[in-house]
Amino acid sequence: MTGRRRRRGGKDAVAGRRSGVPPKVVALGGGHGLSASLAALRRITGDLTAVVTVADDGGSSGRLRAEMGVLPPGDLRKALAALCGDDEWGQTWSRVLQHRFVSGGDLHGHAVGNLLIVALWEQLKDEVAALEWVGRLLGAHGRVLPMSAVPLDLEAIVRGHDPKLPDTVSTVRGQATVALTPGEVQEVHLVPADPPAVPEAVQAVMDADWVVLGPGSWFSSVIPHLLVPELADAVAQTRARRVLTLNLAPQPGETEGFSPQRHLEVLGRHAPKLTIDVVLADEAAVPDRDSLEQAAQKLGATVELARVAAPDGPRHDPESLAAAYDRIFRMRGRIGPWR
Repeated sequence: MTGRRRRRGGKDAVAGRRSGVPPKVVALGGGHGLSASLAALRRITGDLTAVVTVADDGGSSGRLRAEMGVLPPGDLRKALAALCGDDEWGQTWSRVLQHRFVSGGDLHGHAVGNLLIVALWEQLKDEVAALEWVGRLLGAHGRVLPMSAVPLDLEAIVRGHDPKLPDTVSTVRGQATVALTPGEVQEVHLVPADPPAVPEAVQAVMDADWVVLGPGSWFSSVIPHLLVPELADAVAQTRARRVLTLNLAPQPGETEGFSPQRHLEVLGRHAPKLTIDVVLADEAAVPDRDSLEQAAQKLGATVELARVAAPDGPRHDPESLAAAYDRIFRMRGRIGPWR
């Protein structure tokens, strides 16, 4: 890394970056939120790495994890599907990967992609190499890595998890349970508390030009990356610029009633060493821009508002989100055009 980059406060984010070379982007997250970010980012860079949470314990992933002791493959599958291209090959394989069996037997509910990933893990005995093979099969526009090579459990301190005891604070375990709790999540942590990060994920963050966090389930997909010590240190120490993408609305259960600024506050409590360069939010989802800007300043960030919601529902529009990321990368990075 020495000699390649200037300090973040300098005139250029990256020294020596030639015009026409795409930025190196690492996106952290899981589930549908990460898929939305990847579907946008693959439109503006060919040098894209997804680092995916591995704490899922529900559905097909949970069953495979419990039965075979493997990493939960579901969020990894969704990331690979999001990286498929818009051509016939990419869209066909994306649908196959996401297809779920419907039957009266043991295959019911399993996703084809989950079984494919686990089969390659068994064949190759290497999680990273297996995901690279799946990516090659799909023609994926990027790379997918797990954040840790060991399955993780998510635990949360929740007030009012039992609606009959609204003031009682209890500990709940499991990503699926945390995501759907009717109570107020106050804090989350991982079990084990100091899991090893995948070395390739750490290196990707250190080598990146931009690191993107969110959107996604705040406590179960976004914050967990910052609870893996080696990965959290890499995100804090990398000379890459960091973008935090907010959700379009609070999520029932997990962040019910959260304002946009409260999302930043809880992130800061879980990752006190973290600084952010840009907070990206949909302009229609921010009722109080001044409060959001004040919260962003505490993380070292400025606020970028844009129309990134799809017109037909509460989801991010890939083209609009891509345009917002592209504008941020060009204006904030000052590295020159990439396309």
